[in-house]
Amino acid sequence: MNGLILLTGVTGQVGFELQRALAPLGPVAALDRQSCDLGNGEALLQKVRELRPAIIVNPAAYTAVDRAESEPDLAMAINAVAPGLLGQAAAELGALVVHYSTDYVFDGGGTRPYVETDQPKPLSVYGRSKLAGELALQASGARHLILRTSWVFGAFGGNFAKTMLRLAAEREQLKVVADQFGAPTSAALIADVTAQILGQYLRCGSPEGFPLGLYHLAAAGETNWHEYAATVIAAARRAGRPLKLAADGLLPIPGRDYPTPAPRPANSRLDTRRLRETFGLELPDWRQGLDHVLQLIL
Repeated sequence: MNGLILLTGVTGQVGFELQRALAPLGPVAALDRQSCDLGNGEALLQKVRELRPAIIVNPAAYTAVDRAESEPDLAMAINAVAPGLLGQAAAELGALVVHYSTDYVFDGGGTRPYVETDQPKPLSVYGRSKLAGELALQASGARHLILRTSWVFGAFGGNFAKTMLRLAAEREQLKVVADQFGAPTSAALIADVTAQILGQYLRCGSPEGFPLGLYHLAAAGETNWHEYAATVIAAARRAGRPLKLAADGLLPIPGRDYPTPAPRPANSRLDTRRLRETFGLELPDWRQGLDHVLQLIL
């Protein structure tokens, strides 16, 4: 084992930002799907054993929430089996695994933010696969850090904000769900928090005493999809982006009026107190990260 950081999923939103954020910590082997296919367990183990990293950071995931309902085996292979294999290889090497999970492990009941000790109850194949990945990594015996996040967006890759901009340029009216709540969280924030925690880990001198485990990581504040869309579209209008959407064309609807193959949790709020207090970090309001990304893409 050396001081290498192995980073998977570099073509995803979070992986793209992690390449930047992790660079000051040491050499990074940044792998895409072609060089590290999480759906091929044997090849995955071979790659980790070949590189012998000190830290494995795994943002790679099957994230097509609705398509997972018809591709459960592939979703499980990437989201559930692979984290366990990464943990197995890391345990052999004495390496740390950083893995990312999701608010979809919960059923969205209640109105308070979920804490780490709340009982998961996923509603979808995607949610079940991500929960299984958490459990597989925890059972592997590897040192691990699991960061659950929500409503991820970034300047790179596809996401809700970019979809709203595209649709607002094409349509006079948009209907957006207004009764599902969470905190849009930028990929850059996830990457920067990861780097901050890993910096503390590398400096601590005694990895055995470092407070690893499961944490919730999301931007501060909360919103719903309709308000989120309205914020994006208002910024586009201020920036002079030509839009077809009428001034009163953004309509709020209940989630039941927008059925999807995979049900969404109505409550995606995550309580981040444990992460903030353990690592001495501040998490900015979701609008701050969104403003930054919109400046880049508008």
